[in-house]
Amino acid sequence: MRKQFLLFLAILFTSLTFSQAKGVKIGYIDMEYILQNVPSYTEAKNQLELKAQKWKQEIELKNNEITKLKEALKTEQVLLTKELISEKQEEISFQEKELLDYNQKRFGPNGDLLLQKAVLVKPIQDQIFTIVQDLADSKKYDFIFDKSSDLTMLFASKRYDISDQVLRTLTRAEQREQLTKKQLKLQQEKDAKEDFIKENPDMVERQRILDEKKTAREKLAAEKKAAIEEKKRIAAENKKKALEEKKAVNSSPKKSNLTDSIAAKKANDKLVAEATRKAAAEAKAKALEDRKKELEDRKKKILEDREAAKKAKEDKLKEKPIN
Repeated sequence: MRKQFLLFLAILFTSLTFSQAKGVKIGYIDMEYILQNVPSYTEAKNQLELKAQKWKQEIELKNNEITKLKEALKTEQVLLTKELISEKQEEISFQEKELLDYNQKRFGPNGDLLLQKAVLVKPIQDQIFTIVQDLADSKKYDFIFDKSSDLTMLFASKRYDISDQVLRTLTRAEQREQLTKKQLKLQQEKDAKEDFIKENPDMVERQRILDEKKTAREKLAAEKKAAIEEKKRIAAENKKKALEEKKAVNSSPKKSNLTDSIAAKKANDKLVAEATRKAAAEAKAKALEDRKKELEDRKKKILEDREAAKKAKEDKLKEKPIN
């Protein structure tokens, strides 16, 4: 920045020294002023701010959920086994990692917010630079500076400000291209995004890793779901087959040969096995429900004891004489 300032002073000094002999012409623009007065940029910027606000709300909501999980674990920790505590802690850590990744994806150095800001401003800046070059050629400017850039301007007379000229030219160009504005804007945004990605290879690699992790999680979930559905299908087929065999045995004439006895025994064994599995599953479910109810009762008892102790303490304080 210091080198730029020194360069500016050198150019200005040279210009003033030889202005009488050569007729040096200098002008400047205010990029921020121009952008603020371009309706399409202002509208897109407002939409981006609304989107950023929505991302912040999502992060806040997820952070509140994690806080609730931590508080719940802290409350129930005395009632849980080491295995359950470890499982809940792992779940909390996983959700915290996901929240951190999401925050970086949206607001990080290579996040969506900065990316979309670059996509938003680059097409308009390109138009402005083109217009400035055309003005410099047509009106014979020797130097045109940007007041809002890092190049420090200690003083600039308004009569050298050509921002309004650039703004008028830009507005007229937008009006001429009104019929194809949407298509042009999409193409410009696409080009700007591609340029930004080429200039930030680290962002591409990071996005690729995140996408691979997401795909792996989705694949694992799909495989688990498919395995559960396959087990249900096999169980349903076995049950249906056993019922059909039982029905066939009951509807056929009674025979005293060994083959019929074996078939009947097999069908009966299958029914007994199915009933046993069902009874075991019901018993397991009931045991889990009883365990859950027991934990809830313990938690309720602990809270009641705390409340009773608190009330007793308050009553004791009230009864204590005031000296």
